[in-house]
Amino acid sequence: MNETESESPSDDNAVDRNCGGEGFEPVAISDDRIWELDVPERNQVLWAIRDLHRDWLLLQKRKRASRLLYDEQFEEESRCIHDETRLTLIHQHFESIVKSLKSAESETEVDDVHTKFELHFPVGVQIHLGVGQCKRLKTEESLYSKCRKAGLWKFASKFGYSSEVFGFEVSLDSTMRMDPEETPEQMASDFTCAEFETPQAVLKGARHMAALEISCEPLMRNYVRSKYLDSLELSTHPKTPDGNAIDSIFQRKPLHRLDDAQWLLLQKAEKDDLIGVTFELPEDGPNKLLSDFEKFYLRASVSKSAQLWNEQRKLILQDAIYDFLLPLMEKEARSMLTSRAKSWLLMEYGNVLWNKVSMTPAYQHKKDKIKSDEASAAPTVMACCWGEAETTLVMLDSYGELLDVLCISPFSWESYYTGDGNYTVDRLGTYDERKRVWKFVADYQPSVVVIGAVNMSCVLIRQYMLSVKAKLSTGTGAIRPFRIVFGDESLGRLYENSQTSSNQLPGQSGTVKRAVALGRYLQNPLAMVATLCGPERDILSWKLLNSPFEDVLTPDEKYKMIEQVMVDVTNQVGLDINLAINHQWLFAPLQFISGLGPRKAAHLQQSLVTSGCALSERREFVTLHHLGEKVFDNAVGFLRVRPSSSSSNQFSDLLDDTRIHPESYILAQELVKEVYNDKDALQCIRDQPGYLQRLDIEAYARSKQLEDKMQTLCDIRKELIQGFQDPRKEWEELGVDEVFHLATGLNDDAICEGRTVQARVYSVSFVGANCVTEVGLVGTLRREDYSDDGRRSRGLNKKLKTGDVITCKIKTVKKMYFPFEIVLSYDAFLQQIQQ
Repeated sequence: MNETESESPSDDNAVDRNCGGEGFEPVAISDDRIWELDVPERNQVLWAIRDLHRDWLLLQKRKRASRLLYDEQFEEESRCIHDETRLTLIHQHFESIVKSLKSAESETEVDDVHTKFELHFPVGVQIHLGVGQCKRLKTEESLYSKCRKAGLWKFASKFGYSSEVFGFEVSLDSTMRMDPEETPEQMASDFTCAEFETPQAVLKGARHMAALEISCEPLMRNYVRSKYLDSLELSTHPKTPDGNAIDSIFQRKPLHRLDDAQWLLLQKAEKDDLIGVTFELPEDGPNKLLSDFEKFYLRASVSKSAQLWNEQRKLILQDAIYDFLLPLMEKEARSMLTSRAKSWLLMEYGNVLWNKVSMTPAYQHKKDKIKSDEASAAPTVMACCWGEAETTLVMLDSYGELLDVLCISPFSWESYYTGDGNYTVDRLGTYDERKRVWKFVADYQPSVVVIGAVNMSCVLIRQYMLSVKAKLSTGTGAIRPFRIVFGDESLGRLYENSQTSSNQLPGQSGTVKRAVALGRYLQNPLAMVATLCGPERDILSWKLLNSPFEDVLTPDEKYKMIEQVMVDVTNQVGLDINLAINHQWLFAPLQFISGLGPRKAAHLQQSLVTSGCALSERREFVTLHHLGEKVFDNAVGFLRVRPSSSSSNQFSDLLDDTRIHPESYILAQELVKEVYNDKDALQCIRDQPGYLQRLDIEAYARSKQLEDKMQTLCDIRKELIQGFQDPRKEWEELGVDEVFHLATGLNDDAICEGRTVQARVYSVSFVGANCVTEVGLVGTLRREDYSDDGRRSRGLNKKLKTGDVITCKIKTVKKMYFPFEIVLSYDAFLQQIQQ
């Protein structure tokens, strides 16, 4: 494997090899030596440094490419000019452009330089006519080009400073002045032509040239940007349907006070022609800017000629400011606000993903988190997914492997309710199906049953599983109780439709694949999410933000954030290589190990799977699987090697099961012997880490003359105390609001007190009726909430019958109970109609 191969961001972010750079400080130690771990942390500073480095490299690349383009166009332009004065002027322009390009330190400054270059050297469009032949088509001729062709550039230069000199003077606060000898109109009369017939037309064209050159000068743009961009204020004006503005919402709001994605809301409203958005300087801002410019551009003289020239210069500055510079600042302000809002949105996207992948397996006990053998702490899971044709139950072992599948009839609310208005699970499915489910659960005895919360039928499945649990938890041959939780099927649906699922579960139906993903996410959230981060990037279709603006983020922007989150979590958790060899879907996070990336990870996985043998030590990555030394140095601290039950060689260095890099093994062994001098000292320290807690690292380093290794020794001690324990936060069940949203597809605004809904009656009695809304939400209509023509009904069974559709209002929403329930009121609906 080529160790110099360019790779994904994982290659550029190898952390400190000594100890992986990710020690977790213990905060307490109990009597049974179980240490509390800090949860993983996002390395946002490191990623920011990496992004700055990448942006700097891209900037240098762009500057080199721009210089090549400028040289080519300058040579082409020079060959077409025979006027020595004009040739001297474009030489000056070119030298100024090259100087500005060399000093440019941001993409914006390079944009400024390119704008000035295109003003003086129009690039046009180059088309190829054949082999070795091409023609450059000029773009549509601008007013500036017409003025230049008419020779007004000579007159424009008479106004005073060139744009470059003027920008230089403004930047340095210089006070040099120039003194034209003739009046503007006298000089303009010498430049009249067919295109500009009068001196006034010549003056207007020359002023346009001067103003445009000033506005395109990088020094001037930088000055205005640094002084006034942050001072811009935003105002919004709502519009009536005919497009006229009415009262303002925001009055001169500073840009820095726009929070979160607020600008995206304003931008969308403006696009829909609901509001108008304007950017303005503070009330004295334009005058202050004009005054700053006049101080350097006007001539300090009282002669009539000088006053006439100063009037022209004032007009030039006004055109430069109001026609070019301020609109440019507004454009940049809009771009800045969009970039800022997208950055916030992207950070929120990363936070949501972080919370979903930085969790331990469901219901992992603390004692399981410190196991050093191969026994997995992940629970055995039975996953249930509802389907229109059938409900699918799949059983997964603790490694996420599919054991068995059982399909039963779909559940419906009609069969759930009895004629007297009560409900019973005995009416769900046939007796033979219930027996099959009892046997299925009794045979495999899952630790957790997870139900996909896709619609209100998931509530019926939960009721059904509660009855199964009650049936099997009592009497002879009772099984251990299992937990019943809801899960989000959105990730499972992506997996169901991915090529990865077809490769891992060939021949299985889509519902089975979805159920497997639902169960695996409980067992290993990190590996399950990483499964969808393959070449097809199926993970990009996962809607993580409850925001209409998620589509504002491009796929590349989202995947960049996904990579950052996955790299951070993967390298803080580590990857058990021997476990992945036996259960290949667990290889998915390998691509996010620092130093590898997708290509190297794929080659390493193929080598490991082809071999089929568990590793006995980390060096076998190099000796048996041909991992390059540099790649090995970067990645080995995050690759966990521990004994496998299928391995013929049970010898394993305990240090291979830690984040300690092999180059620091000697330091680790000497450190252990300092506190427990025994041949099995490492195993003893692993079982009783309190010995190391009492060690004074600073005194030890001084005694061994290892002061330069102080940080490494501290990291080694942390890792030996904590081993390769799982630092992720405890798995959390979905909240009631989350399940309600997933099951109904509605938010709190759609289902709230006072909302009008339509419901179908499924059972009715004297005292009440049971109804189900369009989304499957259970509703109860009591007799006291129903009247007909203002008279209280004596019994609802006299007024309603099964199958009736009624319109009523929601009186109460009960989310805290399963099934979800709403209390309906027909009287409230009648009152609304009467009003």
